[in-house]
Formats: sequence, structure tokens, C-alpha cells
Amino acid sequence: MTDPIADMLTRIRNATIGRHPRVDMPASRLKVEIARILESEGYIHGFKVLEPQAGDQPQATLRVMLKYGPRGERVITGIQRVSRPGRRVYFGRDDVPEVLAGLGTSILTTSQGVMTGRAAVKAGVGGEVLCNVW
Repeated sequence: MTDPIADMLTRIRNATIGRHPRVDMPASRLKVEIARILESEGYIHGFKVLEPQAGDQPQATLRVMLKYGPRGERVITGIQRVSRPGRRVYFGRDDVPEVLAGLGTSILTTSQGVMTGRAAVKAGVGGEVLCNVW
């Protein structure tokens, strides 16, 4: 797999379209940080990292519990990969874009760690835009 972050976002997108309560994927530190931001921004209920069992897969599994509205409407209506291995997208601290005029969230990886676009502007840092969520 050449782009594990795109795989994570696609799994979440497909699971929300199919109205699944949760989705599992191979875990990594970057994926856990993205899930932490999605939880803090209110896009998912939560997540947990399931350690591998004796006969299971050699890698840990990230389980994301998805969130829906009171009538079953999706909380994540769109999720888009911005920077990818073939085309990296970086923004300086003054150029971090807003998603849907502030209604969405951009997730960046910066020198101070993975954070939202609003947190990056507040901290005065720029970085690579991983994805946009709305």
C-alpha cells in the first residue's frame, strides 16, 4: 500500500456511507493522531487501538467508532485527502486555508505535531495538509 492515510480516509468514508457503527484498519502513530483530532473535533465517538493477539495479524488494529445524528444523518459528510505521496501540499503559517469557510476542519502535520488548521494558525506554524473533513 503506497498511501495508508488515503486508505484510512477511504475506509471511514465508505463506512459512513454504509451507516456502519465502527470501522477497523491497521494502526500507526499518524493514524492514531488523526483519529484523536477527529474525536476532539466531534466527528467520531471515539477510537481504540487493539493490540495484536498471538495468532492474529502482526500489526495493531485501530478501531474507529463512527458518529451519526439523531435521525441517522452522517456527521462526516465529506473527507478528502489533500497532500499525497505524488504531490505534497505545504502551507506557511499565514496561508493555512479554511475548509468550507470555517465549517470544516483541515488536519496538518507540523513541526509541533499533528494538529488542526485553526490550532496551527494559533500556534503560528505551517505544515503539510493531510486532509480536509466536513
